[in-house]
Amino acid sequence: MGRDKSRRLSGSRDFRQRLVLATLTSTPITIKDIRTGEGGLRPHEMSLLHLIHKVSDQHVIDVNDTGTKVGYKPGVVVGGKDLEHDCGAHRGIGYFIEPLLLLGLFARSPLSIRLKGITNDTKDPSVDTFRMVTLHMLKHFGVPLEGLELKIESRGAPPRGGGEVLLRVPNINSTLKAVNWIDEGMVKRIRGVAFSTNVSAQIVTRIFYAARGLFNKFIPDVHIFTDHRASSSGGCGLSAGYGVSVVAETTTGCLISADATVSYPNVDEMSEQSEKPELMSPEDLGEQVASMLLEEVAQGGVVDSTHQGLLFMLCALCPPDVSKVRVGQLTLRAIESLRNIKEFLDVKFIIKPDPNSNTVTLKCVGAGVKNLARKIS
Repeated sequence: MGRDKSRRLSGSRDFRQRLVLATLTSTPITIKDIRTGEGGLRPHEMSLLHLIHKVSDQHVIDVNDTGTKVGYKPGVVVGGKDLEHDCGAHRGIGYFIEPLLLLGLFARSPLSIRLKGITNDTKDPSVDTFRMVTLHMLKHFGVPLEGLELKIESRGAPPRGGGEVLLRVPNINSTLKAVNWIDEGMVKRIRGVAFSTNVSAQIVTRIFYAARGLFNKFIPDVHIFTDHRASSSGGCGLSAGYGVSVVAETTTGCLISADATVSYPNVDEMSEQSEKPELMSPEDLGEQVASMLLEEVAQGGVVDSTHQGLLFMLCALCPPDVSKVRVGQLTLRAIESLRNIKEFLDVKFIIKPDPNSNTVTLKCVGAGVKNLARKIS
């Protein structure tokens, strides 16, 4: 890997996004000083490199002995069917789905992959949020919903996981479609899923009633499905836990989401002297997630705060037409995404705050990234 040709980066921040942008722009990168003195790459970051290796061809990945330096020369994203990847138990499956969606769209052939690990946790968006919200977001950019699927076959809570999902991503013919997406409309209904694994079946009902009790003060059309899984029926993973993902659907087709999970610690790792941690009750969890969703809706914008970074990425990858979107207050992660987009795609966003609604309108001209991998075949 030529020293002068490779883009030099440092630090561990935005590791995932840098790899994705490097791949989509065929930019060789060298990342140094990754947690020097602290063990270098984390297990989930190594797992992400293995995942990129599985869906790509003609690439070079070079990690030094201490894990503090990574050299990456992108190849061709080939996609593939009947692939499998164990995401481990350090981060949720959601950490891996977002890069797979972006890479899969620009792959040589459609992607079909089985992911194993933690389906619902506190660090990453739940697989329910991806299924109910993120996949539908892609249709605004011209991605057909046919062939786009996320099937939850088994749920896995921290710390041991054991969940399993099947992800299918179609590849686009050439480019995405620029958007003018600024009207979030009014909330017309709320949907969601409350789940529990290896605990009492009554817990999901308690979550449901607590969340609905708060929602019904504002809107009557609320339905939260319940998904209880126990070891006797299968599909329940290795740890005990419960959680809920909720989505507000608006009159203009926007989907605003919030989710949270409570998981029990690994009994094998707890000593006899340690106190049993006090977990959030199902009622408190239901009310907390309902409040989180109401806050997201109050922020305004066509997506929730979790999806801002992905929204900007999709806009930047569009053809060289103007895309215009409106979001609530910019998150720190979204701001970092704008910086990475500028560095790799040379796309600048014009940011215009609206003091009346406390929202922000962003405009950009897309970089015109094309699916060249498909043409190679």
